[in-house]
Amino acid sequence: MLVLGVDSGLANTGYGFVRSVESKFEMVDSGNIQTTAKIPSPERLKIISDTLDRLVEQHQPQALAIEELFFSKNVTSALAVGEARGVAKLVAANQGIPVFDYKPAEVKMAIVGYGAATKRQIQEMIKVVLNLDSIPQSDHAADALALSICHLRSRKYIELQEKHTI
Repeated sequence: MLVLGVDSGLANTGYGFVRSVESKFEMVDSGNIQTTAKIPSPERLKIISDTLDRLVEQHQPQALAIEELFFSKNVTSALAVGEARGVAKLVAANQGIPVFDYKPAEVKMAIVGYGAATKRQIQEMIKVVLNLDSIPQSDHAADALALSICHLRSRKYIELQEKHTI
């Protein structure tokens, strides 16, 4: 199974494709979609949408894992993240890709085994789990890879839950 993880943001949207091969995980692609504040918001969202569309077409993931929106003290920032998150979900919906939302603590538990893990701990575990030479350069790409791994580790539970839901 190939999963696309997306760490949403208007200035930076991280993406990470992770494939499960038997009981191992491998990184297929990762990166960061950067937009500048000099560009109007609708154009920035279009850049994110077009890039994710291209990546989805290229890699054909079976699922999208995305972080649940959390409330922030900075309302403007939270709204921008929500817009970018909506774009990612729309890209997935247009391609018929199921979307799975994860809380930050769930991702940390799936990666490190501790719901209050630091960014550095998560990045180090991503390096180990994906057998990388170094931690991902972009924090946003690392977060997206973590979301993909979280979904791959959680999917068996999700499948069991779906089978037993009336």
